[in-house]
Amino acid sequence: MLLGAVIGALLRRRLPDHHLDDHARDIVRLGAGLVGTIAALVLGLLINSASTIYETQRTEVRQIAANLILLDAVLDQYGPEAKPLRSVLREAVDQMIERIWHEPGSTDNRALYGSGTLASQVYAGLHALPGGTTVKSALVAQALQLAVPISQARLALYEQSRSGLPLPILVVLIFWLTVLFVSYCLFSPVNPTSAVALGLVALSAAAALFLILEMVEPFSGLMQISSAPIRAAVPPLVP
Repeated sequence: MLLGAVIGALLRRRLPDHHLDDHARDIVRLGAGLVGTIAALVLGLLINSASTIYETQRTEVRQIAANLILLDAVLDQYGPEAKPLRSVLREAVDQMIERIWHEPGSTDNRALYGSGTLASQVYAGLHALPGGTTVKSALVAQALQLAVPISQARLALYEQSRSGLPLPILVVLIFWLTVLFVSYCLFSPVNPTSAVALGLVALSAAAALFLILEMVEPFSGLMQISSAPIRAAVPPLVP
């Protein structure tokens, strides 16, 4: 955007006077008003959409944590027979956190879903738990009911963690903003006061883009959703 302001100032010096008459000024101002309105609408829609995505995924993380707490409590009530399964559950949670939050140093290349994964082992282990009594059968059924939404939310978060703002939208929006800054300096001379104002306006627009990019990628960056609720949901088992 600041480069656009510099280009506008250079064009003002290089173009002949008849290219910068009142008619050209009116056309550029009307066009800049239209582009500015479109850019403002797109920025508003993107901020609203990004905020919705951010809040939705943060709610899903909390829901996963709540379901994990309940699932672990149900397995604890089942008895010592479920302790190996609870250990596998903790390994699966650690793997999920590494995959979704892209933690540095992670070298786990195993598949996230399908047969042979830790999640499938947990699900198969729940089916393999013997019913025996009515209470244990009810606990197994309740555990299976909790495992399904956890798996669905886990896969959804994994897919969403790899998404982001489409590059063409970002490029077009930056192009619009740059064109606006070219028009700002095309007909008005730049003095220290206007230069500071242009810098502040560019910083404000860049901050809006920064917020959008941070919110559409909520599992990294400065506004990263914390994995602490999921980590706290399944503390280490007592030996």
